Amino acid sequence: MTTRQEIYDRIRESSRDEVILEEMIRLGFWSRDTDKPEDPAEDIRRQGELEREQRRLTQEAARLRNIEALHEEARRKRMEEFRRRRQETKERREQERVQRAAAWQESKQKEIVYLGDSVSTTLNQQTTDEDRLRSNALPNLQSIVEVAEAMEISVGELRWLAFHRRTAEITHYRKFAVPKKTGGVREISAPKPRLKRIQHWILHHILDQVEVHDAAHGFRRDRSIVTNAQQHTSSGVVVNVDIQDFFPTVTFRRIRGVFKSLGYSGQISTVFALLCSEPERREVALDGRTFHVARTERRLPQGAPTSPALTNVICRGLDARLHTLSQKNGFTYTRYADDMTFSASGEATQNVGRVLRQVKHAVSQESFQLHPDKTRIQRASRRQEVTGLTVNSGVSVPRETLRRFRAVLFQIDRDGPGGKRWGASQNVMVSIEGFANFVAMVDPERGAKLQQTVAELQDRHGRGRGTVTVRQRWTFQRPEPVSSPPGPSETAVSNPLQAAASPPGADQSAPKPRKPWWMWWKFW
Repeated sequence: MTTRQEIYDRIRESSRDEVILEEMIRLGFWSRDTDKPEDPAEDIRRQGELEREQRRLTQEAARLRNIEALHEEARRKRMEEFRRRRQETKERREQERVQRAAAWQESKQKEIVYLGDSVSTTLNQQTTDEDRLRSNALPNLQSIVEVAEAMEISVGELRWLAFHRRTAEITHYRKFAVPKKTGGVREISAPKPRLKRIQHWILHHILDQVEVHDAAHGFRRDRSIVTNAQQHTSSGVVVNVDIQDFFPTVTFRRIRGVFKSLGYSGQISTVFALLCSEPERREVALDGRTFHVARTERRLPQGAPTSPALTNVICRGLDARLHTLSQKNGFTYTRYADDMTFSASGEATQNVGRVLRQVKHAVSQESFQLHPDKTRIQRASRRQEVTGLTVNSGVSVPRETLRRFRAVLFQIDRDGPGGKRWGASQNVMVSIEGFANFVAMVDPERGAKLQQTVAELQDRHGRGRGTVTVRQRWTFQRPEPVSSPPGPSETAVSNPLQAAASPPGADQSAPKPRKPWWMWWKFW
C-alpha cells in the first residue's frame, strides 16, 4: 500500500499529472493502448520533463547570480584537492627520505666517498694491483671495510681519523717544540693514542714490509747511528750533507703515491696518506672557542711513527742514484734520515767537488733540496764525525764528551747527585744510566765499565725522584752569538751532524733536546 508521503515524493520528483496518469494506468482506469488526442500520456510525460528542467535551470540561475559564493566554492574545492595532493606528496617524500637515510647509513658502514676538499679526488678508484701487493708481501686489502676490519675499528672511526678539515675544533696531534742546538725550534707533532695505534698498524703491516735501499740506516731494525758510522771509518775524507726541510717536503700527494706504487687502490691509498699526514696548524680563539687552522698543505709530521719509514720508502730512488754515483767516483754512501754521508780514500778524495755537484743535481731531481749551510768536508788530519760519532780510526764516542761524563760521575760519587746534571733530564741518575747504555752500544768494552760505575752510584744514591721525566713547556731563548771561527777542516760554518747526532746525554750549556732529534719517537 503506497503511503501519502511516498505519493508526495513522487509528485515532487516528476509532476502531479504524471503521477495521476501512472496511478490510473496501474489501477486499470486508463489503457496503455488507448489513443485519446485530447489527453495523451506522452504529452503529460513531456510536460513533466519540461517542468523538471525548468526547476533545475531556475536553481542553477539562482546559484549563478551569487558570484562570490561560486568563487568561494571553487576555491574550497581547489584547496581540498591541494591538501589531498600535498599530503600524498609529503607522505611520499618522507618515505623516500627514510629510504635514502637508511641507504646512506648502510653505505657509511661500507664506503667512504668524501674525506675533505682537495683530497677526495681518487676515492672512486677502487681497483688494487693484487700482483704487486703479493710481490711486496703486503696485506691484500680490497675495500675500506677490509681496511677497517684489519685495523679492528669501524668504518666510521676510520673516516673520523682520516677526515681533512682546513679548520677544525679538534686535532689528532699533540704539538710541542724542542730547541735546536744550532738555534731555533723544531716542532714535534705526536699523534694521540687512537691515531697512534692506527699508524703503528700501518707501520708494522705495510711500511716495515717494504724493502728499502741498503744505504739507509735510519729507523730500521738492526740499524743505528753506529752501523751508519761504521761504513766511513778510517777514510781520507768524509763529506756530510743535509736535506733541507726533510719531513715537510714530503707532501700528501707524495705519500699517497707511495701507497699506490705498492699496489693499493686510489681509495685505500688516500685513506692511508691522510692517516699519515697533517698540515701545520695554528690555534685561533674566537667567541670562546678554539680552532685549529691549517697553514700549509698536508705533509709528514715529525713525531708520527709512520713518518721515518715513509721517508725511507720515498728515498729508495734517491738512495739508488746516490749509491751509483758514489761508486763511480770511488765513494761510500749512507743516509741516516736527512743526513747523507760520503767518504773515500786515496785518489778518490780528489773527486769531492764533482761528487757534491752530482749529489745536488740528483737531490733536486728527486724534489728535495740540500741545506746550503750544512755541508761539511772533513779530512783525515782532523776529527771526522758521522751522526755524532768519531770515525777516524773506528767508531767511538767523542773523547771530550766522555771526559765530561766521567767528571760528572766523579762529582756524584764525591758529593752525591744533588745539584748535578747531565743532559736535559731533570733526573741525573736516570740520565747517566741512559748515556752509559749508549756508550755500551757504541763501544761495549768501555761502556761496560761505565755501566758498572753507574750501577754502583745508583745502589748508593738510588735512581732519583722517579724514572719518568716530566716534559715542561719550553720557552724560546735566543742563543748567544758564537765568535770563534770553524776549524780548517770544515768548509761550512755550521756543523749539522754534530747538531743532529750528538749522543744522548751530552752535557752542554745551550738548550737542546733530551735525545737526538731522530729519536723523537722514543718520547712516547
